[in-house]
This record gives sequence, structure tokens and C-alpha cells, in this order.
Amino acid sequence: MNVQNPSAERDYIPIADHGLIGNLRTAALVSIDGSIESYCVPNFDSPSIFARILDKDKGGHFSITPTVPFTTKHNYLPSSNVLQTKFLNEKGVVSVTDFLPRLENAESTRPLLFWLIRRVEVVRGTIPLRVECAPAFNYARDPHATQIVPDDTIPLQFSKQNKVIFTSRPAASPYLPRGTSPQSTSHNPLTLDLRFLPESLLDNVPVPEVSLETLNLSAKGHLGLAAQAELTLVEGQRVTFVLRIAPEHKGDGGSGVDEEQAELLGVDYQKLMAGAHKMRPKDDPVMTSELLDHLFVSTNNYWNSWIRKSTYQGSWKEAVHRSALALKLLIFEPTAYMDFIFERLKNKNPDGSLQIMYTIHGGKDLEEIELLHLDGHKGSKPVRIGNGAADHVQLDIYGELMDCIYLGQKYGRPLSYDTWVLVRELVDFVVANYKKPDLSIWEVRGKERHFTYSKIMLWVAIDRGLRLADKRSLPCPRRLQWLAARDDLYEEIMDKAWNKDMQVFGQSYEETDVLDSSVLIMPLVFFMTPSDTRFVSTLKHVLKTPERGGLTSNNLVYRYDVNKSDDGVGGEEGTFCLCTLWCVEALTRAGEYERPLLQRAVAMFEDFLLYLNQVGLCSEEISESGEALGNAVQGFTHVTLISAAYNLSRTLANQRSV
Repeated sequence: MNVQNPSAERDYIPIADHGLIGNLRTAALVSIDGSIESYCVPNFDSPSIFARILDKDKGGHFSITPTVPFTTKHNYLPSSNVLQTKFLNEKGVVSVTDFLPRLENAESTRPLLFWLIRRVEVVRGTIPLRVECAPAFNYARDPHATQIVPDDTIPLQFSKQNKVIFTSRPAASPYLPRGTSPQSTSHNPLTLDLRFLPESLLDNVPVPEVSLETLNLSAKGHLGLAAQAELTLVEGQRVTFVLRIAPEHKGDGGSGVDEEQAELLGVDYQKLMAGAHKMRPKDDPVMTSELLDHLFVSTNNYWNSWIRKSTYQGSWKEAVHRSALALKLLIFEPTAYMDFIFERLKNKNPDGSLQIMYTIHGGKDLEEIELLHLDGHKGSKPVRIGNGAADHVQLDIYGELMDCIYLGQKYGRPLSYDTWVLVRELVDFVVANYKKPDLSIWEVRGKERHFTYSKIMLWVAIDRGLRLADKRSLPCPRRLQWLAARDDLYEEIMDKAWNKDMQVFGQSYEETDVLDSSVLIMPLVFFMTPSDTRFVSTLKHVLKTPERGGLTSNNLVYRYDVNKSDDGVGGEEGTFCLCTLWCVEALTRAGEYERPLLQRAVAMFEDFLLYLNQVGLCSEEISESGEALGNAVQGFTHVTLISAAYNLSRTLANQRSV
């Protein structure tokens, strides 16, 4: 087992050694050694308060870690996104349970509590722990003030207990652009409070004592005091820490009567506290053990009941369900997905185009800013927020969008006439622009080209428009033009993307000698039958090692050869998880006609699953040494994992029944 030795100079934790928790508004990365490494509040696109994964010294963190050598285990509770971290050594076992609360019943009138809850409980013996809460507001750019004050949000039996208040001061940021007025900062001050509730779960075991103190981390680059506590808990003791955005109103600690006074008055204390709950604002309830227990059970039940709706009965069910749960964590609930899409169609650009990406609120401003003061994970600079590719021309998006709308029609609410008109206008735009070059799916920062992947997806956009019109009997005044454009585009791809000498489809019309695994999408979107000799030849070429002109290494697939393709980015990269899973599904479909390819699909998929982390999550890339790289948790990867598992499992079942 890998024994960790705590030290003042903690290094970066590998990307793979993280779990994810969330509440469908935001999410937090939790490292295997008990640190909140990334957390933006209140929404996914809000500035971070913890970003230790991007700068180990000053990024900000909320850690609960043993002060003695330990080993660690990371797991989700069954069928849940509640995360548990266990610290173990010979003298004890401590469990830290992390979650962002969810309501069990979606129809509940209770408001969603934007709390980060960390429950620390001793399972056996004792292990000394150190708690540090060190926010670094606005990507570690804004200073903050720290106060330790009496806590007025807990029952009166804990009346001597304190809490910590952190208040950001954006106007005092040393990173304001030169000449910027402090009054013109783009965001308001943010106030957080850190509270805790100590409990005894066994008779004759005292309630643990917890003392919060300030901690000065300015030597590491922090712009405000942190809070710390030393814990030495024994079996039967539990402490729950709650970090939240502090409510603007001031609350009363409850009934004004403690348990002993209630007994003298002949009043049932629990009923008294229930009454006190009702008198407080619903978003600022009295923090009792009963409330915390309810939030834990409610959150766990929410995830359990959601995943139980899955009808998947194929192989690799655990990986499929974990991927579904991970994808659910990445959803921004206030945005109803299909409504979001149709709203964008109503607000197209003047030329009829769409932006390739929007904010989660539908905004178009995604200004890319380099955060030069942050180190980057393991020194991988530059750190950027926003996205400079937002104004790129990426014509493939229209195929992905139209395929989504088409699938939505198979399983969702039928299109209204007005919405169909919007969709029709989008297809008209594609028909008018399919001859143009673009920067395509990989967001290359070089010159525009006629990328094969984009041409395939433009074909998909027109094809799905035609299918929708036919299946729903919707009016299509330009049907003949659509048909002509779809057929012309197909012939063009077969002519200009095909390399007769290599017998492969190339990355672009301009560079057919450069292999790109994105062309494996062809049979997945029904552009071409998987048994077509041109596609099978391309697939087999991709399966060769890079040394032999292919893109596959150790059963994992690269996007393209970075030494042959000028992407305007440069540098080395790992194998791409999305491309590996595309390859699995392409092998699966081709394997229906050529059995050895189906066997290769099984081997490749099984090998890929070995690279999921301890809690079943995927990153964007995998290095030659097997290390997770790039975006994590990667939604693209989990979507494609589900698709690959479903189609592979179904094909294997059909083969056995023949």
C-alpha cells in the first residue's frame, strides 16, 4: 500500500487521484488525501475559492488530513455521488464524507442549501487530524478579511462555539489591470462562513472539543488569513464542517433556551427546536445533528433514486452507471437542455450562424484571460479562464446539434412548428456554407482547412434535417436543395478526403496523408456502413502503432500525430480517451462483419477501463506511462464510454444468440 507522509511542503496530487461531488449548480474536486482542490461558488462558472489543483501553494484549499503517516481509500457510496475518503494506519481509521446537499424530493418546498458538507468520523482507534480552510477568492486574485466570531446558527447547547467568516475584497486586488478603478471590478465581495457541529455517537464518549484559529499562509502567496483546527478524535466522536455563502440576514441561534432550561420548564426540547426551525429563514436553518443527518440521507437518496431509473442491463454495468452519475454532476440544472438549445436558435448571429460555445447562462462573452500568477498543475502553464476558441469557426457543431435535436425527437417532446422553422433555418445555413473551411473539433489555432470530421458532421446536419422532415411530415420547401447538398457533400468527402496511396481518409482535404482518429465517427453517425472497405482500411491503419504510421499505442488511441499536423498549439500530448472509445465503437460495428475486429473491441475496452481512477472517473488524456492528463472529470469521455459499452454489449449478445 502507498503510505503517505504528511509534510508542510505538500506536492501536487495526480489528476487521477480525485473524486467529484456536486449539486447540479457547481462541483468540487476532492483529492485522495482529503483536500478540496477545486471549487467555484455558487455556479460552475463562478470564480474559484479553492484552486489548489492549479497552484499547490496559493490556489486555495480546504483540507482534512492526518498529521501522521497513513494510507488512504477513496470511494463513492453505492449508486451515489456522496464521496468517502478513509485514512488508515495501525492506530486508527477515520472517515471523511463529502457532499453538496440535494433534495430527495424534487417537488419539495425546501430551498436548495448551497453548503459544502464535510463529515469527519472515527471508525476505529484514533488518528490526529489537521483541518485547514484557506480560501483564495477569484482564482487567488482577491484578498480577504478573516474573523472568528460566535456562531449564532447552532443550538444553544453549543453557545460558546465560534465560526469563521471570510470576506473577499475585490477592490483591493493587486491583480486589477493598470488604470482600473477599484469601483469598476466585475464582481461583488463574497462572504463565506465556516461552521462545525461536534457530536458524540456513543454513550460515555464526550463531545469532541474543536477550536478554530487563524493561520497565516502569506509566505505561500495567500492574500488573507486561513483557518485551522487540530483534531484528535476517538471512536464514537464526529465533527461535521459546513462551508457556505453567508446569508445576508442575521439569524437568531434558535429558541433562546438550551436543553437543560427546557427540561426545567417542562418543555420538550426537540419540539422547541422544531419551532425555532420554522421561525428562521428557510435558507438559514438551525444547524442541528438532525438537520445534517437529514441532508446526508436526502442527498444519498436523491442519487440512488436517480440512477435506479436506468434501464441498462448490459455488460460493464458498474462503469456505465458511474459514468451516468458523473455526467449528472456536470449538468447545470437551471438550464433545461433542449430549451437552452432552442433559445440559442432564436438568437442566432446576424448571418444565421451560431457561436460554437456559450456560457451556462446562454451568454456569448467567454473572454480568455491568462492567470499568470498561478503555477499550473505541476507547472503546466499557462492557466487560462474563458476560452479563446469561442469565436472560432467550427462547422462540425451543426452536425452535433442537429443529431441532438433528432435524438431528442425520438425520446422527447415533439417539435412545434415555430421551433421547426428555426431548425429549418439552421439547415439552410449549413447548405449555404458547407463548402467553407474551418478549425474543426480539435480547436486548432492554426489556419482554417477543409477538415474531414467537419465535412462529415455537416453531412449529418443536413441528413438529420431531412429525416426530421420525413418522420414528422414537416414542411420542407428546400427539400430538393438539401438532398442535392447532402449528396454533393458525400461525393466530395469520398473524393477529396480519400488518400488512394495510403488507402485512408485523411485529416483534411489539404492533408490526406495525416491520419486523424476523428474520422472513426463515420459509422457511428451513419455516414458510412462499417463494412465499407474504405472505412475498414482506415480503421486498420489507425490500429497500427505510431512507429508504423498508425495512432494506437498500448490499445489507446491518439488524436493525430502532432509532429505531422500543425495545430498551432505545439507540444506533446497523451492518447485521447474520446478517440479510444470511438475506436472501440467503430471496431464493434465493423466486428459484426469481421469477427476478429469485435474481439479487438472487447480487448481495447477492457484495457481502457483499467485507466479509470479509484472511483471510476475519466480524464481527457492518458500519458505513455498511464498517468491521467488534461480535463478531469471529462464529460466527452463518459458519454462515449456509455455509448461504446452499450453497443459492444448489444453486439456481443446478438453474436451469441446467432
